[in-house]
Amino acid sequence: MRLSLIPLFFLLLPMAEIATFIVVGREIGVGATLGLILLSAIVGALLLRAQGLGVLRKLQSASRTGENPGRQIVHGAMIVVAAFLLILPGFLTDVFGILLFIPAVREAVWQFLRKRVTVVTRTSRPHPDPASTRPRSIPGVIDLDDAEFTRDPDSSGPNDRLR
Repeated sequence: MRLSLIPLFFLLLPMAEIATFIVVGREIGVGATLGLILLSAIVGALLLRAQGLGVLRKLQSASRTGENPGRQIVHGAMIVVAAFLLILPGFLTDVFGILLFIPAVREAVWQFLRKRVTVVTRTSRPHPDPASTRPRSIPGVIDLDDAEFTRDPDSSGPNDRLR
């Protein structure tokens, strides 16, 4: 049943946006309506830059201290969605975009999603021991370490000597 509502939503949203354009255009004029649409796109881009950098700093801080970065990841995703909604032309999407830029609204959405979202983190491991990453033995090939092999400076190739 949920899947059948999604196409309906994507059909009705543009129709509602067009109706909103008509109503706003009648009230304030076409030029002012177009100006508001352009202004919301610019504001969306500026807010994405300002708040997005703040969320990135919090994400780095959480990963340095070993905290679960789930909250910062979801907040960052909501900021990207909010900016996208503001950049899209339309007044209804702008309202939802502006709401998502408000930290209290994002926190409420996070509290709703927290139990439904799983964040898997990977810790950095030390580099593997070079001895453990050696290629497997190949029949007929003798594998020598640097300490077991030297080159004779006077010759090269098949005349190299073993110690």
